[in-house]
Formats: sequence, C-alpha cells, structure tokens
Amino acid sequence: MNEGIIYIRMRHRVEATKSQNIKIGDVAQIVAENGVRELVGNISIHQVKPEDKKLIVIDVMKVIKAIRLAYPNFDVQTIGAAQSIIEVYFKTNFKPLFFVGVWLLLFIGAGLAVMNFHEDVSMQEVHQKLYAIITGEENPKPLLLQIPYSIGLGLGMILFFNHLFKKRINEEPSPLEVEMFNYQQALDQYVSIHENTESETKINDR
Repeated sequence: MNEGIIYIRMRHRVEATKSQNIKIGDVAQIVAENGVRELVGNISIHQVKPEDKKLIVIDVMKVIKAIRLAYPNFDVQTIGAAQSIIEVYFKTNFKPLFFVGVWLLLFIGAGLAVMNFHEDVSMQEVHQKLYAIITGEENPKPLLLQIPYSIGLGLGMILFFNHLFKKRINEEPSPLEVEMFNYQQALDQYVSIHENTESETKINDR
C-alpha cells in the first residue's frame, strides 16, 4: 500500500566539483510530505570520480530506482525532463602567458577581419566621395568622416553585444547570447541521447 506520493522534476543542468557526492536534491526538485522531501533529497545518486568525464548525465530512472530502494511504499511521479546534466568543474591553474597569447591572437584576428572588410568594400573611397559631395573639396584622408565612423563602429559593437565589460546595458539578451544558448541546448540534447545510447549498449552486452 502506498504511503504517499513523491513528485520529481529533474533539473536541466547543474554544476558539481571534483569528488563531490551528488544527491537527489542536487539534480531534482522534490515535492513530498513534510520530512520526506529532506530525506529523499539526501539520498546519494552519484559519486564524482577522477575517471568521470566533464559532463555526466543522470537519468530519471536511476533516481526512481534509488528512491524505491529507500522508500518502497511511496509512489514516485516524474514531471518534465528525463535527464539532468552535471557539469564537473576541475581546478585549473591560471597561465598568464597563455592568456596573453590568446588575447593577442583574438585582437589581431578581429582587427584584420575589420580591415579586410573595409578593403573589400572600398570604405576609404566611399569616405572620400562622401567628403567631396558634402564639402565640395577633394581630400585623400577625410578624417572628418573617418574618426566619427571609427568611434561609431566601436559603440555599435558594444550595443550589439549588449555588454560594456561585465556590465549589461539592458535586460534583452544579445544575439551572441541567443546563439550560445541555442548551441548549449543542441549540445545538451546530443549528450543526453548519446549517453542513453551508450547505457542501452552496455545493458545489452551484459
């Protein structure tokens, strides 16, 4: 006879540290009777090991099995996603030379990309013609147009990415953040499907 109902909703993505003992409360939201929620949340579900990968997938079936072993008289109901992805953070040493090298590579690459674009569209000739149209004079270096254009280019990039260093300009996500979110969603879906395929293969081989 069932003593009560335990509702489980798996979290989409959680963070963990090396050698952490992951419990059900870390990977799922739990709704149950008073006292039961804390007991279920403290049930160990996975121990992070050195040989584990950076991404670990915890399936809801594993959670249900652990709850049923501890509380066989409770009815377990699941809501939402069937997997929770755990991202393990390993301690890394900061390398100043590596940081400076990557920064210089990105800075030079971005600068060359902007200059090549301007060369392809003949931006200098456009500025010269605009200057001649506005002032009626020929000028090989129309700084009156080039300087505001350069400043506007930098401001435009700030508005496009919606960030000034670590400060967000407004609450709207930038196009880069949207693309990163879509990429993360696709990556999580691949990891979940790939993990389930590997798990089924291991079970069939036994």
